Amino acid sequence: MVNANPTGRTSAKWKAYEPDVLPLWVAEMDFPLAPVVANALHDAIDRSDTGYRWVDGLPEALAGFAQRRLNWQMDPDRVIVLGDVLAAMSESLGRLTPPASSIVITPPVYPPFFSTVRRVIERPLVEVPLLRGRDLDLAGLEVAFARPDVSAFLLSSPHNPTGTIHSRETLERIARMARAHGVTVVADEVWAPLPLHGRTVVPYLCLGEELTGPDVSLIAASKAFNLAGLKCAQVVAGSAETAAALRDRIPVEVTYSASQFGVIASSTAFRDGDSWLDSTLALIGANADLLSQLLARYLPAVGYVPPEASYLAWLDCCALGLGDEPARVFRERGRVALNEGAEFGEQGRGFVRLNLATTPDVLEEAVVRMAAAVST
Repeated sequence: MVNANPTGRTSAKWKAYEPDVLPLWVAEMDFPLAPVVANALHDAIDRSDTGYRWVDGLPEALAGFAQRRLNWQMDPDRVIVLGDVLAAMSESLGRLTPPASSIVITPPVYPPFFSTVRRVIERPLVEVPLLRGRDLDLAGLEVAFARPDVSAFLLSSPHNPTGTIHSRETLERIARMARAHGVTVVADEVWAPLPLHGRTVVPYLCLGEELTGPDVSLIAASKAFNLAGLKCAQVVAGSAETAAALRDRIPVEVTYSASQFGVIASSTAFRDGDSWLDSTLALIGANADLLSQLLARYLPAVGYVPPEASYLAWLDCCALGLGDEPARVFRERGRVALNEGAEFGEQGRGFVRLNLATTPDVLEEAVVRMAAAVST
C-alpha cells in the first residue's frame, strides 16, 4: 500500500476524501515545489513581505517565459494581473461583451466554463460539442458565431480535459470567423506551458494583432508550477486598445484578488523555473506513457489517448458497464477519486478524468484498484 500523501499536505486535493482514497482528481501536482520558488517564498516570509501585491516585474517575467517556452512575442504593457484564471475569465467575458449576450463553449470542457458563464456573469451558453470527442467542430463554430445573440467564444487551448493541442491552422480559422462575425475570443491557455514529448503549443495571440486584436488570453503559473493556492493569474490583451478597455472597466479592487505571494512565486517561476519545469514535463510524459501500459494490462476496455499538453488523462469507461458515473464506482469500490466526466458536459458521461502528476507507484496502484472495482 503506497502512502499517497507522505508530506501531509492539507490542500483540497487531500482533504476532500477519506485518507484511504487515492486522490487523482483536482489539478494539483504531487511533486515538490520548484526550489527557486520555495526559496523566494521563504525569503518573503523572512522579510515579512505579506502586504498588498505589487506587480512590477511580473509582466516582464511572463513575457520572457512566453518568448523562451512558447515563441510568443508578448508586450508586457498588455498584461493585467488578477487573482486566478476564473476571475480573469469572468472579468474578460463580462467587461468585453454586451449584457445578456450568449457565450460559445465546446464540451466536454472544464466544468467552470459552464458555471462562470451561467452563474457568475449570468449569460446563456451555446454548446458546440467536440467532434469524435477531441476535435473542434469548425463548421459548428461558424454557425454559432453567426447567431445574432452570440458575442464571445470561450476557447480551451490546449483543451481541458482532452489535452489536445489545437493547430495553428485551426486557431487561424477560429480567429478569422470571429472577426467576420464580431465575436470576442477569450482563450484559456493555462495548460500552454505543459506540452509533452517536445510538442509545440501555438498561443492564440501569436496569430497577430490583425487577427486577434479584440481578444484576450488567460494564463498563469498555477498549473505548470503547482501554485493555484497562491492566487495569481494574467490576462493578456490582443491589442493596446483591448488592454486599455479592460483596465478602464475592471475595478481596481478586483485586481487586488491577486496575492503578494502569488506575484512573487509566479515571477520567480516564469523567470527562473525552466530547469524544474523541464524535469517535471519529463516525469509527466513518462507517466502518460505508463498509463497506456497499465490500462492495456489491467483495464484494456478503457479508451485512452495520451494528452498532448496536460497532466490530466481523459478516460473513456463506457465499455466497462459502469453507467454514466464511473467515477462514483471507482471511488466507492476502489477508493480512487477521479473527476466525473458528466461534469464536463453531457458528452462526458461514461468518462473520467485522472491526474497524472503523481508518482508511478501511486499511478499503478490507482489502476489496479480501478480494475478491482470493475471486477467487484
